[in-house]
Amino acid sequence: MKVVVFPNLNKKNCHRYTVNACEILSKNGVSIFMDEKYFNDFKDYAFVKYGKRNEIVCGSDFIIAVGGDGTILKCSGFASKHNKPVLGINCGRLGFMASLEHSQIELLNDFCNSKFTLDKRMMIDAEVIHIDGRREGFTALNDIVVSKDAGCKIADFIVSKKGSVISSLRADGLIFSTPTGSTAYSLSAGGPIIEPSMECIEFTQICPHSLLARSMMFKSDSVLDVKFRANNDAKTVLTVDGNEVLKLVKSDVLKIYKSKSFIELVDIQGGSFFSSVNEKLMQPIKEMSEDS
Repeated sequence: MKVVVFPNLNKKNCHRYTVNACEILSKNGVSIFMDEKYFNDFKDYAFVKYGKRNEIVCGSDFIIAVGGDGTILKCSGFASKHNKPVLGINCGRLGFMASLEHSQIELLNDFCNSKFTLDKRMMIDAEVIHIDGRREGFTALNDIVVSKDAGCKIADFIVSKKGSVISSLRADGLIFSTPTGSTAYSLSAGGPIIEPSMECIEFTQICPHSLLARSMMFKSDSVLDVKFRANNDAKTVLTVDGNEVLKLVKSDVLKIYKSKSFIELVDIQGGSFFSSVNEKLMQPIKEMSEDS
């Protein structure tokens, strides 16, 4: 087995956790590769080999992301491009997409012995059509967000499907998420939690000026069109998995639909998503209940 390890060394103790993980993998006969940019950080460990990212990913069997959900999101683009499953080891706080917590690294022995399943997750595309006919495309594992820019005091958004208006509202922005992304920004904006194995597109408004605005879910084969109106020459911001990628003007049309790309996440324990919801989202409620 060949794996590529991507650590987020900005996370506290990530270096130590990465070394621990690599030692277990090496003892199980796994070949370990890292991007050559990590050479100075791990040069003392002979079991690690180095190379250019695309080359080592292409020749690997799995990608191991050591960090948090953000680290997995960063790996998702090239993982889906090369059809490589991702195993996440959480060093952060929530870690909904992670296969293991850093305290469970010993379970990598099960991974090395093929005691795991693969959890397929859908992704969504954002296609921007400009007035001159140019098209730009982006892919997200979590969510695609269109929100008013700092210079935009008021923004009206229109969302439609097959020419029928679904929602025409004034808001700070709109979130289009996958089931995987339902526990991220959409949840904070009042959206529901969706079982990640489902295939649908979730639509949630950000601070809508309405008493009736609610999240909506659409079939995975839906194509949603988004337009906006704003004061003067104000723009809106297009964000993909937390990264600002483009400024949109009023003449732009944004299309949201299921991507042909997907990602597979390694699940070693089984039911890890529900455990994360119970332990990481419900824990504050449990603590309050115990104190009362």
